[in-house]
Amino acid sequence: MRRREFFTLVGGAAAAWPLNARGQQGKAPIIGFLGSGTPSSGNQWAAAFVQRLRELGWIEGRTVGIEYRWAEGRNERVAEIASEFARFKVDVIVTYANTPAAAIKQTVTTIPIVFAAAGDPVGTGLVASLARPGGNVTGLSLQQPELAGKRLEILRDLFPNLRTLAVLANAGSPNAVLEMGEADAAARRLGLAVVRIEVRKTEDFAPAVAALKNRAEALYICTDPLLTTNRQSINTLALGVRLPTMSGFREYVEAGGLISYGPNFPDLFRRAAEYVDKILRGTKPADLPVEQPTKFDLVINLTTAKALGLTIPEQFLLRANEVIE
Repeated sequence: MRRREFFTLVGGAAAAWPLNARGQQGKAPIIGFLGSGTPSSGNQWAAAFVQRLRELGWIEGRTVGIEYRWAEGRNERVAEIASEFARFKVDVIVTYANTPAAAIKQTVTTIPIVFAAAGDPVGTGLVASLARPGGNVTGLSLQQPELAGKRLEILRDLFPNLRTLAVLANAGSPNAVLEMGEADAAARRLGLAVVRIEVRKTEDFAPAVAALKNRAEALYICTDPLLTTNRQSINTLALGVRLPTMSGFREYVEAGGLISYGPNFPDLFRRAAEYVDKILRGTKPADLPVEQPTKFDLVINLTTAKALGLTIPEQFLLRANEVIE
């Protein structure tokens, strides 16, 4: 689905069928889609979700209504949006990332919640276990902390002389803090010194990254809605201090990062649509085990490599699922 078509879909459907009117009609189920970032940072994922719903027979504006709301990386917005969804009795809420999912869970106790991507849903208390999530919440786990070691091994393969790694995380995100700890531990197992950089708001990025100049040789970016929403800015700042970046998914590399390794997010959102399909057909969230990613991508941006003056070995490029030029 093209970007223009997606925004037409989102804007047109929402304008034609207001949330309160839909709730009164009661003819078709309503999905509340709560994006933790902005439309520009999450539209590809939402489009994948909508496409899979269509394949399963749920046609937006006909057999199902979808209300889109965007928290823009601000946690306080999540509770407001969740309360709005609860007032109008949507049938299921879809979101992603741990902090928004946890905030919705605290606000909404009876409406089913599906998270398309959560870093460590058991460790952060979203679900009781992967096999038996319990309650009204289920979805797909990213297992981001466990992937930190793999990402650092890839970085070390690419930069054998790497000695000092900077790790950037949102200190207000429990999952990002967990991932930072895993990245720190994995780096030290590889004999790397670590510089931990914590941010809490957009204004923190510029001074935080600037402070890394001549202090580190690569930057590991922990997965979090605040950082994802500002990924282009972070990549630009990192390029300014000559730091190659490693992140958790391809959208960072599309926005100018050097390399990413992690789950394929469009695939996760397609699978989230399958959860929603089952719930709308009567299955309880507690009976749907949390699943883990099955599709992973290694993506490299050669344009960024050239800007950094780096030459990526041919054998390394052959390992990549995609090379952006």
